[in-house]
Amino acid sequence: MNKITLTASVLALACCTSVISAQNNSMSFFITSVGSGNGANLGGLAGADAHCAALATAVGAGGKTWRAYLSTSTADGVGLIHARDRIGKGPWANAQGVVVANNVAELHGNNNLNKQTALTEKGAVVNGRGDTPNLHDILTGSNPDGTAAVHTCGNWTSPDVGAAIVGHHDRQGLNTSPPMLSWSTSHPTRGCTIPAFNSTGGGGLFYCFAAN
Repeated sequence: MNKITLTASVLALACCTSVISAQNNSMSFFITSVGSGNGANLGGLAGADAHCAALATAVGAGGKTWRAYLSTSTADGVGLIHARDRIGKGPWANAQGVVVANNVAELHGNNNLNKQTALTEKGAVVNGRGDTPNLHDILTGSNPDGTAAVHTCGNWTSPDVGAAIVGHHDRQGLNTSPPMLSWSTSHPTRGCTIPAFNSTGGGGLFYCFAAN
């Protein structure tokens, strides 16, 4: 390879790296490419937030306050934490710079979340209904308005007991009823382990939003 060709290659690589960096810096929403590895035991909200931050940092999107879109609940209803209150005001864009919602109201209304836009931090499409394996069940523990639901797998600390509310990131399900088309609130899981998640089309993945 001569000097001119080598220089051109270096410049092309630098340009490509710069574009990827710019995309990652603008990213403020993603689905985790991997789960915790221990079912719904995410280490509580703090552990889930840290997982979001670690994945974002690995692709050059650190330096933001990353929050997992997860709610927590208690049996007596005291001390509820709502996912909608944790994620800032928006707008939120995926790894390709596509805005999925401009604000909290739009996120829980007429948003732009679907299989093509709900990407991982790496910019990859997450498997949905019809793919093998199906991974469209995304952990939320939330109602359609982003408030805390009943099922949160022990507030994201138990891989063994309870269930979790999940949404369908691809907006597809067994039928066309509103829950089946919901990104946040489709149905409870059959348990809190990875095999339980797999049985209904999930892998323990969750949404991450930049709160700032």
